[in-house]
Amino acid sequence: MIRVVRHVIGWIEHRTGLETAIRSFLYEEVPASSGWQHVFGSVAMFLFMLQAFTGILLAFNYAPTPGEAYNSLRYIMTEVTGGRLIRQLHHWGASMMIVVVVLHMIQVFLFGAYKKPREATWMAGVALLLLTLAYGLTGYLLPWDNRAYWGTVVTTQIASKAPVLGPYLSRLLGGEGAIGVVTFARFYGMHVLLLPPITTLMIIAHLFLVRKHGIAPAPGDEAKPVKKFYPEQVYKDTVAIFVAFAILFVMAVAVHVPLERLADPTDTSYVPRPDWYFLFLFQTLKFFEGPLEVVGSIVLPTLAMLALILVPFLDRGRVRRVTERYAAFGVVFLALLGWGGLTGAAIMTTPKTAAVEIDFSAPTEWLQLSPEEMAGVGYFRKENCVSCHSVGDGGAKIGPDLANTAIRKSAAWMIAHFKRPATLVPGSMMPPIQLSDSQLNALAAFLLKLTPQNASALQAAPAFAVDGALIYQANRCGACHLVNSVGMKVGPPLNGIFRHRDKAWIARHFRDPQAVTPGTIMPRYAFSESDMDKICSYLLSLPD
Repeated sequence: MIRVVRHVIGWIEHRTGLETAIRSFLYEEVPASSGWQHVFGSVAMFLFMLQAFTGILLAFNYAPTPGEAYNSLRYIMTEVTGGRLIRQLHHWGASMMIVVVVLHMIQVFLFGAYKKPREATWMAGVALLLLTLAYGLTGYLLPWDNRAYWGTVVTTQIASKAPVLGPYLSRLLGGEGAIGVVTFARFYGMHVLLLPPITTLMIIAHLFLVRKHGIAPAPGDEAKPVKKFYPEQVYKDTVAIFVAFAILFVMAVAVHVPLERLADPTDTSYVPRPDWYFLFLFQTLKFFEGPLEVVGSIVLPTLAMLALILVPFLDRGRVRRVTERYAAFGVVFLALLGWGGLTGAAIMTTPKTAAVEIDFSAPTEWLQLSPEEMAGVGYFRKENCVSCHSVGDGGAKIGPDLANTAIRKSAAWMIAHFKRPATLVPGSMMPPIQLSDSQLNALAAFLLKLTPQNASALQAAPAFAVDGALIYQANRCGACHLVNSVGMKVGPPLNGIFRHRDKAWIARHFRDPQAVTPGTIMPRYAFSESDMDKICSYLLSLPD
């Protein structure tokens, strides 16, 4: 058997030289000072490969056209086995890759490893950092939800303000008019077709330069005996990669990435915000208004990139030990302080959105319930019916499965059973439900809506919507308004109200209808602040 394996290895080596290449890679000489501080490059490489792998898996079910992209992403997250995990690995992997690449750049900068003859290696690293940011920028639009759409509107507007090149950049990004099919196709093409091969070539060039010039030794260690890349440094890189993946996996499982409403070009009330790694630039723009806006959006970022590229030529002093590089530590400290301060200020000044944020990657069948059926969800929860009944999950409990349509009774039967359980079902241990007839009717309406297919989705209705529906029903709003085709047509229908009204307007209308809509017959409602927030949030969640 050993002879066969050796023969196969020999055949591969003779035809490809693969064994020699692997040995050359593993037994590369590294300086005695190499150690844990040099693991960031390997971790960044691993994260790039992981991003490519998860991106390919997403592409198998992703439809790269506006609208369909949104629906396909919902399908990935709700129907595809492991789809939500894959998407969240890809999302958080992008953020972690930026963090690791930045840490790698900081480590190289602090150690002065960009000095002669490694200038080109540093510049290739800067190019890879910019490519990593470009992935985040181009991938931002691909979910095609409101957040992605309006964030891209801001991006294309900033690009259009570039001196001389502005109109050409705007045309290149497809953002001359509204953000649409052309913009989406170009962002998708750059993210999937253009950036990966460029990044791969830059990684190969970067690795070639690292192998050509070697890892920069600490000053004074040049004469010390070198060591092999394998096994010591390989072990450290492997441990670092494992720790990075463990952190990423925990984030992908524990920190949910929501999906907002389908992109709505008419929703001008939406407050766009970029991803966290661009918040500092977004905050910087606030210091430059009018004609000076180009300074914050184009001039300063360009100067910063040029300074980063030219670092090896600006710092031509002799190499010092990292503990003696006080100026380098000062620059890094000031840069992190500025970035952290601007990012924190952007987060603190982010206004609360007027619209209600709903995670559309989760089941949303509850959006189609009438106010009465939604109120029934509230009574179902208040009475803790799941303590005795399973609901479509097949669990064995005292009472029957309420999602089982085969044993479904009429609303009249259920209401009578709620009032006197032992009368209709002799021997039943269920206590009478102490609710009014209208409340019992709402509970029955919800139970009639349950099926084994939608049970979990309907039970997932968020608390704000359930509480808002309870207030809506208690105040008989359905006597004048339609919601999901249920109610009267005295007043305007309330579906899609989020498109033209915000929470503040709705609250003013409840408190003083005449002041907002003269001639209306709607009475005033003196809701508490808590109840006002709940009913406004419910109304703003109603679909078109």
